[in-house]
Amino acid sequence: MKKFTDAQKFSLVRREAIYTGVALVGLIIFWLVAGFGTASLDVKIFHLPLWAVLGTVGVWLVAIFISALLSKVLFKDVDLGGDENG
Repeated sequence: MKKFTDAQKFSLVRREAIYTGVALVGLIIFWLVAGFGTASLDVKIFHLPLWAVLGTVGVWLVAIFISALLSKVLFKDVDLGGDENG
């Protein structure tokens, strides 16, 4: 594992927090479009309206995808330091 200075660690944590916030905003926008934007459509999936499926299961699937993408591409495993004894 690469050694980082404290300034580099704080910069990395800040960057990850910003991207996580952006991902949250994107997920909220998806929820609004998927849930409310498709409410006028008369499409059914398993006898449920499209807006209900996209507004619930669809949001969870997109959140899982975004989380996996962030963890694989952006997040770095960094030792933040601390006490060796716990």
